[in-house]
Amino acid sequence: MTAIIVGADGSRHSLRAVEWAAEEAALRTAHLRIVHAVAPWLYDRNVDPRLVSVREWLLAGGQEALDTAVDVARARAPGIDAAGEMVPGGAAKALLERAASGGASLIVLGGHGVGTVAGLLLGSTALQVVAHTPVPVVVLRHLESMRRREIVVGVDAPPIGEPALAFAFEEAAARGARLRVVHVWSDPGGTGLGGTTPLVYDPEVVAEEHTRRLDDGLATWREKYPGVEVVIDVVHGRPVRILAGASARADLLVVGTRGRGGFAGLVLGSVSHGLLHHAHCPLAVVPSGHSG
Repeated sequence: MTAIIVGADGSRHSLRAVEWAAEEAALRTAHLRIVHAVAPWLYDRNVDPRLVSVREWLLAGGQEALDTAVDVARARAPGIDAAGEMVPGGAAKALLERAASGGASLIVLGGHGVGTVAGLLLGSTALQVVAHTPVPVVVLRHLESMRRREIVVGVDAPPIGEPALAFAFEEAAARGARLRVVHVWSDPGGTGLGGTTPLVYDPEVVAEEHTRRLDDGLATWREKYPGVEVVIDVVHGRPVRILAGASARADLLVVGTRGRGGFAGLVLGSVSHGLLHHAHCPLAVVPSGHSG
């Protein structure tokens, strides 16, 4: 049985991430491992005597936050195997080490934190985890939890073998949700003489060609997941703006990293970075080398 790892720092956003992770663990029949990171010096046996009471207070607060998170998870998804762990070190390091140790299928964390040593603050922990993760990461920036029964995934065309698409189909099938496959193009690419971009082209013709290629590329996925309703959107524009807009009507937005996992040239700091700040629903970032 695989495990889902979720970071908890005591904030409302992290507890919302715990709830989401608990529901996901129930869907996947996976273990849920809740991680709370604290400053390493709290475990130092030779700590200054004047700081002993401070250490005890901080450790007690951390344990309370962890116990609360475990209770929240079990209340959200009764029957799941949920356990907590308090570890010394930075939150990003703790989450990544546990993902790299094997058996983890997903990391979940809140997009906002309290900004403490255990805080999951967007711009630090979230960016570090997404940049270095060996498994998919889901980041939640918002507290609301609406059910729209739609998953959105951004893809290249054709998307054969794409890890982000595999993850999106799995999620749609597990949730009984519609899957909206979005391909954003900004120019027709090297379709002119000698592989250069033509000076004049018909946007409708280009869009139709992208749609045809995307539809062909999805054929094997439709066969593998016949119960998933698939909608194709081919849109001209900027990927972050288009996908952020689509996320407002979705339960989950899925993108890949480093080109082959999503848009060509997609790296943290461009599309995925932009969506970490602008997605209106939970964002799943799937590393390009992830094989499921």
